[in-house]
Amino acid sequence: MLKPGPRNLLTDVAGLQVANAEDARVRTGVTIVLPDSPVVAAVDIRGGAPGTIETALLDPNCLVHEVHAIALAGGSAFGLAAASGVVSWLHLQGRGLAVGASRVPLVPGAILFDLANGGDKAWGDEPPYRALAQGACSNVGSEFRLGNIGAGFGAHAGRLKGGLGSASIVADEGFTVGALVIVNCNGQVVVPGSSALWAWPFELDDEMGGQPPPLTAPGAAALDHRFHAVIGAATTLAVVATDVRLDKAQAGRVAIMAHDGLARAIRPLHSLYDGDTVFALSTARRALAEPWHSTVSRIGLLAADCLARAVGRAIVSAESLGNLPSYRSVHGKMLRRPNL
Repeated sequence: MLKPGPRNLLTDVAGLQVANAEDARVRTGVTIVLPDSPVVAAVDIRGGAPGTIETALLDPNCLVHEVHAIALAGGSAFGLAAASGVVSWLHLQGRGLAVGASRVPLVPGAILFDLANGGDKAWGDEPPYRALAQGACSNVGSEFRLGNIGAGFGAHAGRLKGGLGSASIVADEGFTVGALVIVNCNGQVVVPGSSALWAWPFELDDEMGGQPPPLTAPGAAALDHRFHAVIGAATTLAVVATDVRLDKAQAGRVAIMAHDGLARAIRPLHSLYDGDTVFALSTARRALAEPWHSTVSRIGLLAADCLARAVGRAIVSAESLGNLPSYRSVHGKMLRRPNL
């Protein structure tokens, strides 16, 4: 029987740690996924308005096969400086790709839009993201909170507060799959006419507060088919990972399949307004069992389920911020365990 890992976090995948830092005044933050050693990485970008850095090197046709961290940040284009902060921190630790006598840390990253959430964005010529990333790396660990933390601090989820979520699963075969997500979407996360999250069928062990299923399935007429959005104003970012040894192409397939988990938990998704991006990592602690194509496909399926669960956990863990109410403040009376 499938069960979450001991933490029910991305860090149940051996070899990964996570760091978060936020600025409450600015209402923004950064989240860094920091492996103990270089990891194979891939990316799949489905949103029509992405903001990324160093993602081209993750193409299987490119030379480099491993990276040293993944940087996620708020701040739109300003947040890309978070990756630079991680690069500097890793360099001081003597970590990076050996190029002659130099060490060059490779840190792909992606950003989301949180510039309209009411925080003080008058930061002058020095956006806070580089410093936030460096500070976060100094406090990296295996345990981290969910909700209003890291890059999810100022995030929204449709009309509700978004945030950071995570989940994991241990397969019957013994390998682990984990997911981390920053939910900052135009789409809705709650089934219309109910208190149920779209992610409710995937809940394990009351991790979303004991989701009530919708009393009736929503018909097409109940669904909102309009878009009320600003280009680039919403993006859901995710990292999925496994301890199974994968190459870049195999990790890329896992990232592709993992997007299905977002689509199960957020409606609509992947529009021209969004920058939805999923990274996939392999820490290579376990051999890839044969037939390899079956194992890779199973990892992708589990990654999608983990990601749907992580979205749900982000929403039920988030706290109200400014004019964005939390899910629990609106629907919490329907939960069996409102205090997660």
